[in-house]
Amino acid sequence: MAGDALTVQELAMKGKDLPARYVFKDGHDEGAAMDAASLPLVDIPVVDLSKLSSSSFAREEQLGTLRSALSTWGCFQAINHGIDGAFLDDLHQVTKQFFALPMEEKKKYLRKDDDLDGYGNDTVLSEHQTLDWSDRLYLTVYPPEIRKLHFWPKSPPKFREILDDYTLNLHRINENLLKHMAKSLNLEESCFLNQYGDGATVTARFNFYPKCPRPDLALGVKPHADGSAITILLQDKEVQGLQVQRDDQWFRVSVVPHALLVNAGDQLEIMSNGVFKSPIHRVSTNSEKDRISVAMFFLPEREKEIAPADGLVDEDRPRLYKTIKNFVDFYFENYQEGKRAIEVAKL
Repeated sequence: MAGDALTVQELAMKGKDLPARYVFKDGHDEGAAMDAASLPLVDIPVVDLSKLSSSSFAREEQLGTLRSALSTWGCFQAINHGIDGAFLDDLHQVTKQFFALPMEEKKKYLRKDDDLDGYGNDTVLSEHQTLDWSDRLYLTVYPPEIRKLHFWPKSPPKFREILDDYTLNLHRINENLLKHMAKSLNLEESCFLNQYGDGATVTARFNFYPKCPRPDLALGVKPHADGSAITILLQDKEVQGLQVQRDDQWFRVSVVPHALLVNAGDQLEIMSNGVFKSPIHRVSTNSEKDRISVAMFFLPEREKEIAPADGLVDEDRPRLYKTIKNFVDFYFENYQEGKRAIEVAKL
């Protein structure tokens, strides 16, 4: 993001006009189709993570829910995940406090054009790109030795400490989820973890969606699927905004306070040979309230070859995807060409 470019927060404060670069155009999906209130509100399946670790019937029941959720919606609400609700409220609060800092303070962490980490808004990958109505703080959080700490805010004072603790908690949850996901498909529990690799990285994205003058014309995040293995999202407890597509229909995702919304990324869809779905999703805008969320993207080791698990390929279900290395690069190359990476990855 160039230093003289306005953030979305600054645009929202300037006036009521929506700049043309933010008007979402997608033929059949413009205008009335983006009226969030007209879309059905859906309760995404809930998975109790504490029961996944038990040795009872409840464990098998939750494994079935996990598999069903990921093979239909591509996502689920994780509860009893071991992170205290008060801590998640603190994470939300320091995120809110960061975006409320004076602009000159936030711009100390401004992202450079050739970098992912830092503060700014939509990464511009093409001159014809419609921009998202949101500001973001991207931070590489894992492994610790590759963190770019000069982008980690020193204010609010507890920001770094809370983010470090949250990263460690989600690292644990991610590893356990990958094991449970494999077991739900009757695979060895290490099957997906082996592809994920010891050199995997995790990036955090703190999202701020300012009030928008024309929520019927702009999106907080345009439709996309994630290039990760797993994405874990902490939603705003008070303001709904996430929408997910299923069978070409958009649904508003209900908010479960203190739950973590887990969605499969393209790389998990490939590993599962298409059993698990990487859902297309987007974020609506709101004319009355600001909204905040925190997303964590779990990205397999760059040099690892991502491919369908052998145990999920047979005569009845042939292999559906190519073997791909450096998937994130592959993802963005196709994004710039207007293609969905998971479709290009199909045999």
